Amino acid sequence: MAKMSAVPVIDLKESGDNLKKKLREACEEWGCFILTNHRIDSSLMAEMKVVARSLLDLPVEIKMRNTEQVGKARGYIPPNSENPFFESLGLYDMVSSHAVQAFCSQLDASPHQMKVIEAYGKAIHVLLMDVSKKMAESLGLEEEADGYFKEWACHFRINKYSFTPETIGLSGVPMHIDPSFITILQDDENVRLQVMNNKSGSLVDVPPCPGSFFAVLGDIAHVWSNGRFATAKHGVECKEASVRVSIASFLLGPKEGDIEAPKELVDSDHHPRLFLPFSYQHYRNLRMSQKFHAEETLSQVRSPTTFD
Repeated sequence: MAKMSAVPVIDLKESGDNLKKKLREACEEWGCFILTNHRIDSSLMAEMKVVARSLLDLPVEIKMRNTEQVGKARGYIPPNSENPFFESLGLYDMVSSHAVQAFCSQLDASPHQMKVIEAYGKAIHVLLMDVSKKMAESLGLEEEADGYFKEWACHFRINKYSFTPETIGLSGVPMHIDPSFITILQDDENVRLQVMNNKSGSLVDVPPCPGSFFAVLGDIAHVWSNGRFATAKHGVECKEASVRVSIASFLLGPKEGDIEAPKELVDSDHHPRLFLPFSYQHYRNLRMSQKFHAEETLSQVRSPTTFD
């Protein structure tokens, strides 16, 4: 049974050393945190939720048009034997107007719906860049913090969970680690996400915080930080018969080139390089083709020197 616990809260109105300390501790100990005072208008968040629900309520034959984009990200994921209560629509490169137009065209979205998706995508991208920069600064990477993530791909998914009285107590999505640097989640206020406490191994309910976002670190954050940042296993348990909609925005990795820890985070004495450089596509292919979980995927790219 999950417990309520003090999942870290990062107030973006704070600044300076106090914010850096809180953010680094949250990244190192929990691998997740609640984001408040993020400057994204609550009305845009509400509009995006309405749009997400309306697109996910479309007939299956229309949702099936949301196909994988050039091998880079999955499109529509229908309910299946592993996740029978879950379905999802996907958009790769959420900051590209062309990509948004293609996504909306696939689903016969209205001009208003496209306008909301485009505005939301741009606002979330600004937030992703700001939080990632602050994460880099928390590690002492002040001078170059602006440039690390500018050319990284952003993926966007809208998710729907259809829970019935018979599904109460079952898993909507099994516990997992995201294949991303950071995921920013606009969750359903009525159904709580669960995360695993990295110290105790116990499940923790993420407390409701209206108007906030929930940030989760994935595999790529662990690699990029040379093992300093933790990852957060998380999932969804059905607690009541309801339809749950969530909106997830993922900062994945470089569109071109390799993922590797900055040289400032590597030294031969205390912090040897833990992972070999690899492209995001290579990582994705490993995880998808072998159906690996996060830890198994990273074991394939671990530096040989770390086994000594």
